[in-house]
Amino acid sequence: MDRYGTDVLSGDWRKPKRGRAVETPADPGIVVEEVTTDWCGEVVAVDRDINTVTLEDRRGKRRTFELGPGFLLEGKPVILTAPVRVAAPKKPTRTASGSIAVHDARARVARPSRIFVEGRHDAELVEKVWGDDLRIEGVVVEYLGGVDDLAGHLADFRPGTDRRVGVLVDHLVAGSKESRIAGDIARGPYGDSVLIVGHPFIDVWQAVKPDRLGLRAWPTIPRDIEWKKGVCRHLGWPCDEQADIARAWKTILGRVQSYDDLEPALLGRVEELIDFVTA
Repeated sequence: MDRYGTDVLSGDWRKPKRGRAVETPADPGIVVEEVTTDWCGEVVAVDRDINTVTLEDRRGKRRTFELGPGFLLEGKPVILTAPVRVAAPKKPTRTASGSIAVHDARARVARPSRIFVEGRHDAELVEKVWGDDLRIEGVVVEYLGGVDDLAGHLADFRPGTDRRVGVLVDHLVAGSKESRIAGDIARGPYGDSVLIVGHPFIDVWQAVKPDRLGLRAWPTIPRDIEWKKGVCRHLGWPCDEQADIARAWKTILGRVQSYDDLEPALLGRVEELIDFVTA
């Protein structure tokens, strides 16, 4: 046992009892103490131009001090510095459809012309990918709840030279019911003011590239099984209730971030409709 104790000069004998001060950003909300005045308060403001920090105590009173050394944070000395500026996130240069983004632009007043789609899912997909473009162009998308009564919807809408209608139809293939309806309307009184285009998919779900869902291809569903329910069963998703189908669609739609997640057979048709109603 050393009766004289340890060597007082050994180690870092110059180190202060509370440790050395370290630089700390004066972020709003931290509570510090100014050592010369014993003023303790929360950081409520920092002025970079004059290099000061304002502290507010528990009574709501405020005092301003110079940034730098002379503060304690949780009992340890700190050198307060101005908070690091966080750069604003860069705004995208392209919309989800791939067109040039127009920032801070107000939506245009809606044109008389419209785009009709068959169902809610079609409308939600078009909005997600082409919504920015449609607002700039002032084009409203409406869903019909099916194409069977398209002629009736057009009769109510009364298309004309300055009141065009573009229609997006599912499963528009030769010999289908949809193709017969489209042919009748093209030969009817509104033929010049209505453009009906479609994609070959059974449902707009198929317009999403299958690999976005971990599939090599969309499954082939027997005709005696409702297609969407068959897809859900193939993917191991519940499908007994309509709410199950809605949740399945939300999952599929969530995998779509831009036009690159969609099949070209849909992309060209939607662009064609937008051009037609904005000409």
